[in-house]
Amino acid sequence: MKRRSLLAGAGLAAAAPLVSVSPAAAQTAADKKKVVTGAQSLADTGWGALAGQKVGVISNPTGITDDLQHIVDTMHASKKVNVVAVFGPEHGFRGTAQAGGSEPDQRDPRTGIMVYDAHGANAAKFAALYTKSGVETVVFDIQDVGSRFYTYIWTMYEAMVAAVQTGAKFVVLDRPNPVGGYARGPMLKPGYTSGVGKEEIIQQHGMTVGELARLFNAEYLPLDTGGARLKELQVITVKNWRREQTYVDTGLTWVMPSPNMPTPDTALLYPGTCLFEATNMSEGRGTTRPFELIGAPYVDYQWAKALQAKNIPGVEFREAYFTPFISKNANVLCGGVQVQITDRDKVEAILAATHMIVEARRLYPQQFAWRTENPPGRWIDLLTGSDRFRTMLVAGASAEEIVAAWQSETEAWNARRAKYLLYKGDHQ
Repeated sequence: MKRRSLLAGAGLAAAAPLVSVSPAAAQTAADKKKVVTGAQSLADTGWGALAGQKVGVISNPTGITDDLQHIVDTMHASKKVNVVAVFGPEHGFRGTAQAGGSEPDQRDPRTGIMVYDAHGANAAKFAALYTKSGVETVVFDIQDVGSRFYTYIWTMYEAMVAAVQTGAKFVVLDRPNPVGGYARGPMLKPGYTSGVGKEEIIQQHGMTVGELARLFNAEYLPLDTGGARLKELQVITVKNWRREQTYVDTGLTWVMPSPNMPTPDTALLYPGTCLFEATNMSEGRGTTRPFELIGAPYVDYQWAKALQAKNIPGVEFREAYFTPFISKNANVLCGGVQVQITDRDKVEAILAATHMIVEARRLYPQQFAWRTENPPGRWIDLLTGSDRFRTMLVAGASAEEIVAAWQSETEAWNARRAKYLLYKGDHQ
């Protein structure tokens, strides 16, 4: 697929104690409206919007309704939806594969529906699968975590391009952004597109997948399809979600979107601490707290002490020691920190991770390094969207200087995305 830079300004159009609850507090709790996902809303109508169509579903274990049943199982059991194919992203439809893995093409043993491996699938592969299985309507239902480098949004993008090519209708069953509606971080620059960033969006985009689909359809699909857009894009919206809400505020059940995303707190930190994938430090894969436990064999107590002194909003740093059983530094004792969330509403994961990397390089200049690859540092460039983060770090810039370098990009993104937002909040 040909990649290109958008023109400047494009798209701007022991037992717990008893607690006494006051009547006023009880009334407030009673008045709080329940957050309802797009999947649940559609299920409540008996899946009416999909009746009489040959449906292909792109989903993973997060595609559930309130009764914790998967939408494919429920659709199939209802006999009201003709699901002709399922497409499994990274980690697979039933979630059996680790990072970078997938499930092979196979017939689902529960429903008998054909499940295709769509991890890393480009538009041409999706289009071929739609044609092979006779798909007329594509349904996307996956819980995203709000980061540019989390691959599910790019699975959706390629699937959308294929829907343009085949004339299929595209339906997004929307879910809340678990890190809320704030956008933060640097913009992906031309020349740095990859499987963890196929189009130019902000690192922590602050949008739901439904909102991103609207932006993709308006601004990017025409550039990749000779000017065409989807025949029909329908977003089944989330009810009663506001942009200031993080996942724990929704009351919804958390299902791990991937094996190393065990809790909503993991998702809050991931837009920043995922950057440690690009270093020789463990990002906590192979522990019970991935992206919260960060360290390496060469790290000692000094790192936690230095980070605590920074008073970074929403987090504190506990000196920690751990032994990952997979990935980098597997079966080797690592010193480091556990990033402790103290205020979910104030967490700025990218700011925190920038401080962490700057201090690690300052304290351990002979040991800290980028992960082994050619050229060195390429992965941090792809994750941050350009070589700016890396070059400023090597030049000795402070965390504050690095973060300040992309503020104008974040502001421009906020203005550009405004027309595609579907949900209100105290911040847009």
